[in-house]
Amino acid sequence: MKAFVMKEIGRVGFMDKADPQPGPGDAIVRTTKALICTSDSHTVEGGIGPREDLTLGHEAVGVVHAVGSEVKDFRPGDRVLVGAITPDWGDLASQNGYPSQSGAPLGGFKFANSKDGVFADYFHVNEADANLAKIPDDITDELAVYCADMMSTGFMGAEHGAIPIGGTVAVLAQGPVGLMATAGARLCGAGLVIGVESVPDRQKLAHRYGADEIVDFSKEDVVERIDELTQGQGVDTAIEALGADATFQTAVKITKPGGTVSNIGYFGSGEFVRIPRAEWGVGMADKTIATGLCPGGRLRMERLLRVLESKRIDPSHMTTHTFHFDDMERAFEVSDKKLEDVVKVLITF
Repeated sequence: MKAFVMKEIGRVGFMDKADPQPGPGDAIVRTTKALICTSDSHTVEGGIGPREDLTLGHEAVGVVHAVGSEVKDFRPGDRVLVGAITPDWGDLASQNGYPSQSGAPLGGFKFANSKDGVFADYFHVNEADANLAKIPDDITDELAVYCADMMSTGFMGAEHGAIPIGGTVAVLAQGPVGLMATAGARLCGAGLVIGVESVPDRQKLAHRYGADEIVDFSKEDVVERIDELTQGQGVDTAIEALGADATFQTAVKITKPGGTVSNIGYFGSGEFVRIPRAEWGVGMADKTIATGLCPGGRLRMERLLRVLESKRIDPSHMTTHTFHFDDMERAFEVSDKKLEDVVKVLITF
């Protein structure tokens, strides 16, 4: 089969690989739609260390091609969604309520990390009954694929943020994950949602997905402006959706005492992330810092598909570019280098 791989740090390309085979509880999925994630760029840059000929990608939907002898709920021909995170559900971390950390810290993150990813004609899914979800007939692949990571991660930012109904929320960075965090904050009942973003097209999308106010960090001081918008109180929840030291510090600064900093950003470089001491109340301001890895699993995916079915959100507005898999090298370049006002790149197979 054809696969798009990280050949080594800093270098990508196509190669032929043997078709994957299912274990007794596993499935093989024929890819139909996929999305490129900034995390793929972090991986190629060495964010998870050196890899050789590793198939990239972790956001995909497809059709079941084959299943193992012990798979009960799925059959060849089923149209399915697969979460970006595919935990081992019998692991102790999973039993303790943290399946994304199964086996090791971030151990549920298998695709394009500890095993080949989804940018290929076919990909392997462990524990199929627990990690696949059937896509309803009235949901297109182009919509369903957003559940794999962007919706799941963005909504997690809101869920971990302990947003009180009517509360105040700031989402720092309105990339795809930040946009879904903005939508998630509104779904969780926030009364004031503030998007922090400088790119005009992303500002418009932020409004579309529920931002009441936009703070443009290229034109104004974020801390001062949010202080004004919250009458000097700060926000109940700050969601860091970029993965940068400066943005994380801003999140701590704008969060009120007793509030929550919910981090969903991927910190792909640097040795440390700093916490501003004074605004942290020298460690005693009752500010919670919550972190998490995109939740996976069938139940999570089914719930997100229900959000699409009920038309609570349309994530396809984020799709700015569409490429066929044959043009993957150009597609990756557009996403990686942030060309042509890209927000999200959809790959068709």
